[in-house]
Amino acid sequence: MPQFHYKGRANRGDAIEGIIDAPSADAVAQQLFNTGITPIEIEEHHEKHDDVLEEIQAYLAKKPGLPELILFSRQMYTLTKAGVPLSRAVAGLAESNDNQFMSNILRDVVSALESGRTLSSSLNQHSELFSHLFVSMVQVGENTGRLDETFLQLSKYLELEKDTRDRIKSALRYPMFVMAAITAAMFIINIVVIPEFAKVFKSFNAELPWATKLLLATSDFTLTAWPFLLAGFFAAVFGLRNYIKTDNGRYQWDRLKLKIPATGVVIKKATLGRFARSFAIAIQSGVPMVQALTVVAHAVDNDYVAEHIQQIRNGIERGETLTRTASATGMFTPLVLQMLAVGEETGAIDDLMNEVADFYEREVEIDLKNLSSAIEPFLLIAIGAMVLVLALGVFLPMWDLSAAASGR
Repeated sequence: MPQFHYKGRANRGDAIEGIIDAPSADAVAQQLFNTGITPIEIEEHHEKHDDVLEEIQAYLAKKPGLPELILFSRQMYTLTKAGVPLSRAVAGLAESNDNQFMSNILRDVVSALESGRTLSSSLNQHSELFSHLFVSMVQVGENTGRLDETFLQLSKYLELEKDTRDRIKSALRYPMFVMAAITAAMFIINIVVIPEFAKVFKSFNAELPWATKLLLATSDFTLTAWPFLLAGFFAAVFGLRNYIKTDNGRYQWDRLKLKIPATGVVIKKATLGRFARSFAIAIQSGVPMVQALTVVAHAVDNDYVAEHIQQIRNGIERGETLTRTASATGMFTPLVLQMLAVGEETGAIDDLMNEVADFYEREVEIDLKNLSSAIEPFLLIAIGAMVLVLALGVFLPMWDLSAAASGR
């Protein structure tokens, strides 16, 4: 909480000054009036040492993610249900939060609330943390007077989202580790192992097999060009990361992710489950259909799928039905389309979308358990090919040592 330096006069006219912790200058003035002091001057108090320390802490602080958002939603649900005023509730969370980055954001939200803004508009100033779906649901909760229920829904949705992401990361950790180990092994073999065998093969003075020539050529190239290969690798990684940050790069990457063998199907199911869950929550919260599709397009975290959701929104704005526009995109599975059709007929789109989300979440869980088994054949083929070339290149000359020696 910021500190304010004040100057004032007591009831007898004595000059008084001091420092008070308060959320704003108005709060300081009110506090002074309540204690019988007439404020003359109030200004925010800064300590250079503290400012520098806070800047360093903010720089080193980890950017808030889903765990911080889940905790924030849970705490706001408890506080709003208990009837604590919003500014006081957020100010308390800002003071008690261990993440300096998150604490600074909440302090900005408190300042916006005290200036007369609504909670949704205050959160919308920090779109890097609070998504369109989050802000829209908070706005609906404010308008309907059910802000506590909104935060409870958000916490459950974010917990499911975090659980799905953690399972995907856990399933991909093993194959990524294996691929990194294969790459490191190939690098060490080319730099350390093959050059030692090359000295032996050179003494044969005989025609070497193609596999041995391939190994020797690869090793020579790696030894002479490894600085360029290393620089090229880091340049490619840096360039790819920057390209993905662009609108077109992110779109192409999101599109490619859905077509990767084995993992693409899982990612698509997880994305469709995220679409169904966020769409259901938005409809349940009272968000209008067109606005709900807009915020859901941002919530799916995939620009390629988001483009198709925007096409549905555009179709609805033209007066077409939800099912027809969704079918025209070619993105959604027959299950989603059937549920949307039944939902339109019965007026229970939110309930049926929750059913779709539950179905895809179960599917994703099963697929993730089998993902390692699905990827293992590709890994075995890669390892087998590497071992085959290495064995042929190293041991064929040894097996034909007598022939090589007679060729001197």
